[in-house]
Order: sequence, then C-alpha cells, then structure tokens
Amino acid sequence: MRQAGVAITVLVVDDHTVVRDGLRYLLDAEEGIEVVGAAADGREALKEAERLRPDLVLMDVAMPGLNGIEATRRFRKAFPDSKVLILSMYQSSEYIYRALDAGAQGYLVKESTGHEVAAAIRAVHAGRRYLCSRIADTILEQYIRNCRASGPLESLNGREREILQLVVEGRTSAQIAGQVSLSTKTVETYRSRIMRKLGIDDLPNLVKFAIQHGITPPG
Repeated sequence: MRQAGVAITVLVVDDHTVVRDGLRYLLDAEEGIEVVGAAADGREALKEAERLRPDLVLMDVAMPGLNGIEATRRFRKAFPDSKVLILSMYQSSEYIYRALDAGAQGYLVKESTGHEVAAAIRAVHAGRRYLCSRIADTILEQYIRNCRASGPLESLNGREREILQLVVEGRTSAQIAGQVSLSTKTVETYRSRIMRKLGIDDLPNLVKFAIQHGITPPG
C-alpha cells in the first residue's frame, strides 16, 4: 500500500497505448510516484504539461507529429524546473547525445524493468543524471572510439610511446638504446620523430605532455 506523502508527479508520453497503460500500472504501484497524465505525441505532451505541470515527463523518442527529442527541447525551455527522462527502444549514441543535448536528464531503454524506471525517476527528480547500463556502455564505447580517433597519442606507434616514456623519465639516448636494443642514432631519430608528430619542440613541454596524458606520473 502506498504510504502518505508528496509523490513525484509524472506525465507518460508514448505513441503506443499499451506502453502508456503498462507504465501507468507499473509506476502507480511504486511508492512516492504518481502518474498524473499521458500523451501520445510531443505536441499533446506539451499541452498536457501546461495543464498538469508534472515534476517529470517520461518521454518516448520516436513519435509522429513531434518527436520526443524536439518535444524535450521545447518542454525544458517552457518548464525549466521540470525534468525529462527518455524511455526509448533506440540505444545508438546519436539518439542518446541528441536527447541529452535537448535537455533530458536521463535515458533508459524499453527493456528496462519497472523497478529501474522508478529508480531512474527518483534519481532524475533528485537532480541526478541517470543512464541505464546499456546506455552507459554505448556512451563509453563511443568515447573510447573518439579518443582513439582524435587523441594525440594515437599518432604514435607502440615503440614511439615506449621511447617517449623513457625520454621524459630523463634517460639519455645511450641509456635508452641499451634498454630497447637499438642504436643511439636510431633512438635520436625516434625522439625527433615523436616531437615532430606531437608538435612539441622542447623537453619541458614534452614532459608536460607526458604527465597530462598519463604516460608518466608527476615528479
């Protein structure tokens, strides 16, 4: 039985009646959450939000007329104190980033359990961001791909990164040559190539770069 107290009011927005009804059933069984209305598309959601002033909108993405991402953008502009939690079948990074950029504070996939949806509602209402594990994995994978594509260290091969670390640790070319089984001249060639690739022309800045990128710890 629901305990007395102030509930988080929720507007459910989805173009499928069975989804709206199912979410209402699941959420109304949760303590401290009350579904106060439902809408079938983005335009109807904005009208209902104006009328009901919910604490949070549980928003689908793919809807006719006005999609959930554009509706989120308009909702957040009109009601900046209210929250939006996306509940979508889409989990590509493009959808996630567009939704978060539009002002959504959380993103769930429709495979999420009712308890997770409720937990996400409570978290977002409390001012925290919420990403379900699948979405967090998607964003992490995209971040790693972006870093690999654009990170300055990716211009260096494994041998160059190895020599870079030894250089910034203060080893001489002769010492490095003995450690990695190369000639001193070859090590010096590597060193010049590394600095050229990184656009760095002196040792202090090379050391600073290495510390910033985790190649060597601060002295």
